[in-house]
Order: sequence, then C-alpha cells, then structure tokens
Amino acid sequence: MKKYLLTLFVFAATTIFAQEVDSFIELLRSDVKTQKKGIITEVMEFSEAEAAAFWPVYRNYEVEQDKLADARIALIKDYAANYKTMVDAKATELMDKAFKFREERLKLQKKYFKEFSKILSPTKAAKWAQLEDQITLLIDLQIASELPLAEKPSEQ
Repeated sequence: MKKYLLTLFVFAATTIFAQEVDSFIELLRSDVKTQKKGIITEVMEFSEAEAAAFWPVYRNYEVEQDKLADARIALIKDYAANYKTMVDAKATELMDKAFKFREERLKLQKKYFKEFSKILSPTKAAKWAQLEDQITLLIDLQIASELPLAEKPSEQ
C-alpha cells in the first residue's frame, strides 16, 4: 500500500510539475509576444494605414508561428528527457526534427515576407524580416545557453 501511495504521489507530482512547466511556457510566450509587438511597433515606424494593414496579417503569422513553437517545445522536452543517455538513433531522430523545424520556420518567414511585401513594400517587409531574425536569434541564443550538450551513455 505504501509503495502504491508513493508511486501515486510521484506520478501526481510529475503531472503537476509538467502542468506548471506548461503554464510557465504559456506565460513566457505571452510575455515575449507582448514585448515583440512593442519592438515591432517602435522599429517599423508604421503609418496608420500600414499598421492597419500589417497587424491582421501579423496575427495570422503568429498563429502559424505558435504551431511551430509548440513543435519546438515538444522537441526540447524530448531532448531534455534524453540528453544524458543519448543513443545514436535518438540523436538522429532529434536532429531530423530540429532540421525540419528550422526549414519550416524559414518557409514561414518567406511566406510572410511575400505577404508583407504586398501590403507594405518589399523594403519595409525586408526590415520586418531582419527584425524578426534578430529577435529570433536572441531567443535561440537564450534557449541554446540553457540546453546542455548531448551525452552518450557511459559504457559500463
């Protein structure tokens, strides 16, 4: 009975911890979006007409970007669960997913560069793409600085 209760407690604690992590991620995502909108507003210097055209399209971009972010978060969680005991097959699987994520992110940015070029101008859309790259690089650097490198399990 004690063993059962201990197992139940550990499972419940793990579930609660996972829920807390997910809640924290959502809070962080919301904060990043708010800060990002402020930066975009300040740097892009939209006219009223440009802002009216830009923000609805940008919201669509955010929706698609959130789907990619969800996949990335799942990838990071998978990596975190396996990095200390990485076997070759898992390393290949995770890197394939990481490369796919990068390709999808670039594809999304290209798609919206075209959209923004139509409603703003190619030059203003390029400014958005550069700004998006800079913000993304900062986020990527922060994530990379927190993730340990993969370790092959020691042979015993």
